[in-house]
Amino acid sequence: MDSALPEPHAPARLDRRGLLRGAALTAGAASAGGLISGGLLSGRASAGPLLVRRDRPILPLGVQSGDVRAGGAVLWAKADRPSRLVAEISRDASFRRARTIRGPIVTPHTDLTGRISLHGLPSGTDLHYRIRAVDLDSRATGGAVTGQLRTAPGRGDDIRFLWSGDIAGQGWGVNPDLGGFRIVDAMRSRHADFFLCSGDTIYADGPVQETVALPDGSTWRNLVIPEKTKVAETLDEFRGQYRYNLMADNWRAFLAETSQVGQWDDHEVTNNWYPGEILADARYTEKRVDVLASRARRAFHEYVPVAPISPDPEGRVYRVINYGPHLDLFVLDMRTHKDPNTANDESGPAARDGGVLGKRQTEWLLRELRQSRATWKVIAADLPIGLVVPDGATAQEGIAQGDGGAPLGREADIARVLTGLSRAGIRNHVWLTADVHYTAAHHYSPDRASYQDFDPFWEFVSGPLNAGAF
Repeated sequence: MDSALPEPHAPARLDRRGLLRGAALTAGAASAGGLISGGLLSGRASAGPLLVRRDRPILPLGVQSGDVRAGGAVLWAKADRPSRLVAEISRDASFRRARTIRGPIVTPHTDLTGRISLHGLPSGTDLHYRIRAVDLDSRATGGAVTGQLRTAPGRGDDIRFLWSGDIAGQGWGVNPDLGGFRIVDAMRSRHADFFLCSGDTIYADGPVQETVALPDGSTWRNLVIPEKTKVAETLDEFRGQYRYNLMADNWRAFLAETSQVGQWDDHEVTNNWYPGEILADARYTEKRVDVLASRARRAFHEYVPVAPISPDPEGRVYRVINYGPHLDLFVLDMRTHKDPNTANDESGPAARDGGVLGKRQTEWLLRELRQSRATWKVIAADLPIGLVVPDGATAQEGIAQGDGGAPLGREADIARVLTGLSRAGIRNHVWLTADVHYTAAHHYSPDRASYQDFDPFWEFVSGPLNAGAF
C-alpha cells in the first residue's frame, strides 16, 4: 500500500535526540475505541505495556522501517496470525492528526510478514509510526507497536548514519544476559539517521550452541531455537534465522528507532556461495546452492524492509537511495550473479554475466553515478574491493587476485567502474563494506597501482557487529 503524509494544521519541529531519549520501543494496549471502522482506525492506543489477549492479534517481533529516501520509506511488521496490518503516521508522539494507512493482509504465504510503502513524506522530519494487526474474522484489533524514522534531509541538514554487518555468526548468537547483541547499546546511543547493514544480516550456515566457554573462564550464553541448531536449507529454516535475530530485545528496539538499508552477502545463503555451486559440505542434504539461494532470497525480502525499487529484472538486490541533496547511496549486489570461485585470473570478459557485478549492474551503476547531483556518492559493496580473499587452496572468493598486473577476473568489473568515475569527473565517492571482520581505512591511488586509469579514493571497512573477530 502507498500513502502520502499530509501536512498537519500546525506543524511542529521536533528534536530527534529528545525524542529518542524519551520514546524507545513501546507498545500500547488497544483502547475501547481502537477498532477498525471501514478499514480506518477510529481510536488511539493508550501508552503502556503490551496487553496480550488471546482473541487479538499481536506483532511479536516489533516493527521496522527501511529504505528511507526522498519522499518515501517502507514499514514492516509480522503478525501472529492472518490479519490486516494498519499503520498510523504522525509528526508527534501523541499521534494527533495522524494519517492512517490500510496495509496488506498477511498470511502464511509470507510467514505473516508484511510491508507498507509510504510516499509523499516531508523532508528532514522526525516521524512517529505505529502498526496494529486486525483479525480477519472478528475484526478485533491488537495493541499498537510504535517506531520512528527520520526522513531524507533538506539542504542544510547534517547526516549521521551507521554501517556494518555480520550478525549472529561463528557461534555468537543472541545473548539474553546482554539484552541480545552487545554492540547494540552503543549503536542506539549514536542516534543515527539510518543504519546501512552491509550484508551477512544472518548466518544461515552458522548454528549456535547454548553455551560458549570464554578464555577468562566465564560463559557466553546463547538463546537457541530449533532453526538455529543446524544450517538453513528449507524456506522455514531461512525464515527462522531472521526470526532468531529479532528475538534480541535491544536489536528490535534499535530497528524500531532507526531505519535501515539492507544489503545481502554470502551468509544469507552459505559461506562464499556463487550461482551454480554444488556443495560438498556434509551438513547439507540440499547440495544445490541455486535452490538454497532462491529460498534465502524469499526470506530476505519477507523479513528486511527493502523497497521494491531495484531496476534489475533477474533478482539482483541493488538500488540507489536518494537521501537528500548531499547523499546518494548506491547499494550493490555482488552475490546473485557472481562467477565461480576460481583462481580469479581470467582475462577478458568473465564467465556468465560477468565477474562480480555483471554487465547490467555495472552499466546501471555508472549511469546513476553520472546522473547523481548529490554532494557525496557512497557505494555500499558486499565485498572489499582490494583484498585477496582465498576460498580453499587455489581459488579466490573476493574481487582482488593479487598478482600486481592488469585487472583480471572480477577485478575487471571494478576497474571499469573506477575508470568510468574518473572520466566522468566524479571524485567525491566513498566505498563502504563489512564482510571481513575487522575495521580499517583503505586508500587507493594510481601512484601505487599497476592499473592507473582511476582517481584516488577511500574504502572503509567495519565489522563484525556480533560474530567472530579474526
